[in-house]
Amino acid sequence: MTQSPWPTDERPRERLLAHGAGSLSDAELLAIFLRTGTPGQPVMALSRALISQFGGLRSLMTASHRHFCSVKGLGDAKFAQVQAAMEMAHRVMDEPLRQGDPLRSPEDTRNYLRSRLGTYPHEVFAGLFLDNRHRVIQYHELFRGTIDGAAVYPREVVRQALELNAAAVIFAHNHPSGVAEPSQSDVSLTRRLKDALGLVDIRVLDHMVVGHGEVVSLAERGLM
Repeated sequence: MTQSPWPTDERPRERLLAHGAGSLSDAELLAIFLRTGTPGQPVMALSRALISQFGGLRSLMTASHRHFCSVKGLGDAKFAQVQAAMEMAHRVMDEPLRQGDPLRSPEDTRNYLRSRLGTYPHEVFAGLFLDNRHRVIQYHELFRGTIDGAAVYPREVVRQALELNAAAVIFAHNHPSGVAEPSQSDVSLTRRLKDALGLVDIRVLDHMVVGHGEVVSLAERGLM
């Protein structure tokens, strides 16, 4: 048998198999993902250096193609692996919805939107279009960029909802700063959309703001 190139106390693959993935640090998980280091830098040392350089695992995994590939030890192949891993995570979260399961609680919705919007470096405004049993018809990213009253067009949102024959919608957008606190423009926009959709008998159930790990519901805050 070939001996592991890692010291006995730095074998994250063996630790994962013995104790589960949750027992590993960010650097250890990244080391398993990277598999190999660079000349003169073992994979664990490279992993720790990358976590430090990017300021955390989240920033590394959501870095742009150019930024990611500009770092020594990374490149197109590793970037493709990251994108594939992120997309697989999204599809795992999507699977119950694609099978027609309804969103049974605000926490279901939070978990889904956190996985979808929590990693973007830019603002994205999205809608979860639902049937009358609150099953997801479609998740659709409607607008990108700075989200304010001028950037989101109620007419386009109404058109999309009617095309999908939606009975209700949950809106969501992310705050790349990580702070999920709703702004006054978020509240104003929600009320404009609610009024526009109400004219065609489509209910706005909520508008959720996604930060880094936190999701704030405007409905729960009484801001609808």
